[in-house]
Amino acid sequence: MIFMIIEHFHTVPPTPIYTRFRDQGRLAPEGLTYISSWVSADLTHCYQVMETAERKLLDEWVENWKDLVDFEVVEVIGSAEAKGRVLGEE
Repeated sequence: MIFMIIEHFHTVPPTPIYTRFRDQGRLAPEGLTYISSWVSADLTHCYQVMETAERKLLDEWVENWKDLVDFEVVEVIGSAEAKGRVLGEE
C-alpha cells in the first residue's frame, strides 16, 4: 500500500521536527519505506509518500511524531490502476 501523508507542523519554523530528525532519524519501523517528500515554501506542511504492506507500521511512525505534527493519511493508487478501476480494465 502507498500512502500520501500531509503533515501540518505545530510550529513555524519547524525547528523541533528537524532537530529530532537530525538526532534520531526518521523513526520509521522496519517494513515502512520512505519514498519521497516535499515541504511547502512557507515551511508549514510536508507532503510525504510512504509504502508498507502493513498499515499498523505507518500508525507506529505517526505515534513517534504526533507531538510535533498533525497528520492526514490517504491511501493512494497509481493513475493506471485508477483508470483500470474506473473503466473496468483491471
